Amino acid sequence: MSITTQVVRHALLQHPQRRRVADHKDGRAELLVPTGPGPHPVAIVVHGGYWRTQYGSLIMRPLCADLRRRGWATWNIEYGRIGRGGRGGWPTTFTDVAAMVDHLTRLADERLDLSRVVVVGHSAGGQLALWIGGRAGLPVGAVGADPALTVAHVVALSPVTDMVRAGAPAAAVLGGTVQDVPDHFAQADPMRRLPLGVPVTIVHPVADATVPVARSREYVTAARAAGADVELLEPATGGHREVIDPGHAAWRAAGERLDRLRATV
Repeated sequence: MSITTQVVRHALLQHPQRRRVADHKDGRAELLVPTGPGPHPVAIVVHGGYWRTQYGSLIMRPLCADLRRRGWATWNIEYGRIGRGGRGGWPTTFTDVAAMVDHLTRLADERLDLSRVVVVGHSAGGQLALWIGGRAGLPVGAVGADPALTVAHVVALSPVTDMVRAGAPAAAVLGGTVQDVPDHFAQADPMRRLPLGVPVTIVHPVADATVPVARSREYVTAARAAGADVELLEPATGGHREVIDPGHAAWRAAGERLDRLRATV
């Protein structure tokens, strides 16, 4: 291998590779792969921001770098969002996410182990992560049904788990209130998709002032009553943003759980 080739390879391994998945402004994702021959387990990473355009996948880059250090390849996805200049909403946000996830099946030659895939989502991205995890159980013809990829575990960080209580932003992304579009809520509201069908870990700091930890506790209670495999970790420090900060103890609780998952999925 020439020195030039080595330098290029090192650069690609240290920095995410942006991939174009679809011919629209949100049709992109970033792939970050650990060193070594692999194949490496994959974490699909889904950013939050209440599905709004002012938040994007770049906010998850530090988390992806930490996951790479822990031995995970990461697929940091973008999707259509609501708000100024946005093209998201129902069903676009969800069809975008499904397309991003399914596109991984075309990247098996990137040293990825597609039999060991987890989803990591934050806030609204936690809702989307739970939706991804449950796609195999969606009814025929539903948005996102018949996934091309099997997910082994969902790790949701301070997730939105109740789309009714999430109010106007959730109604905007789902195309109306639960009274207006009950079928959309039935497909996408985590509280209405129980049991999910894959194990779930929720990491939710007790002091989160944006999405109260009570929402996750309610979800876990309902999920367990439905027979789901779900656990809740409640870091004593940090809040809504700190749970995606690799330097904070709130994220380390999630990172350590992913370390254990890497050995078992």
